[in-house]
Amino acid sequence: MALSEPDLIHDAEATVSVFGDAVKQFLGGVQDYSTLCARTVARMFTRPRYVADLFTQMDIVGVGSLPIVLLTGFFIGAVMVLQTAAQFVRFGETHLTGDVVAISLVRELGPSISGLMVAGRNSSGMASELGSMVVTEQVDAMRAMGTDPTRKLVVPRVLATVLVMPLLTAMADLVGLFGGFLTAYFRLRIGGVEFWTRAINALELSDIAQGMSKPIVFGFIIATVGCYQGLTVRGGTQGVGRATTQAVVMASVLILISNYFVANIALFLAGKV
Repeated sequence: MALSEPDLIHDAEATVSVFGDAVKQFLGGVQDYSTLCARTVARMFTRPRYVADLFTQMDIVGVGSLPIVLLTGFFIGAVMVLQTAAQFVRFGETHLTGDVVAISLVRELGPSISGLMVAGRNSSGMASELGSMVVTEQVDAMRAMGTDPTRKLVVPRVLATVLVMPLLTAMADLVGLFGGFLTAYFRLRIGGVEFWTRAINALELSDIAQGMSKPIVFGFIIATVGCYQGLTVRGGTQGVGRATTQAVVMASVLILISNYFVANIALFLAGKV
């Protein structure tokens, strides 16, 4: 049965209204997140500073994430050698294994995988922790006592994540190279001196700079997204669950997007673009 013209107009208006509300909600979220980021950066350079909270968060984010980051890095390096070995054997270029593993890990895989692992573990944790504080009105109580929630809750988490991410990434790179070496030694019979010499010589200062600049950006994204999702929780305990899921998804997507732009900027500055 065909719809009349008034019905079609009503349906079109409803569709436009729903789409418009979604766009407004998205733009409002972007604005609120940007405001939180700007406020956080501004409060990093003013007093008071909660140093004890900073060290506590460094322990939670850094030491707590170390096992999963090292385990992931080790097997990423090992799998890289397995996947590239077959192609190198075909062309008799197995000596290039160390070069490929080193450049790929330091430039790209080490920072990206470490960022995604830390996002899955800590961005969700920050969202659930702060979301629970919002639901139980602890954040409102802090405001009533004159304490700035951004300075007390957000700044230590952002600073801690930014500081520990380069260290976690460097350790993931090293363990990944070791995993690649073990696989190359037992599968390709490449000696340790040859592998490590070529791996070290293949790296340039620009590669290391690129690999160490990405974790700083990723750490800022992980912490700010987790805190934003936690502080904007609505709907009680169900809202905390939604915020936890959204924090992981949003942080992971932003890491992958920012990775593209940071890589472009780094390659341009190094004169490789």
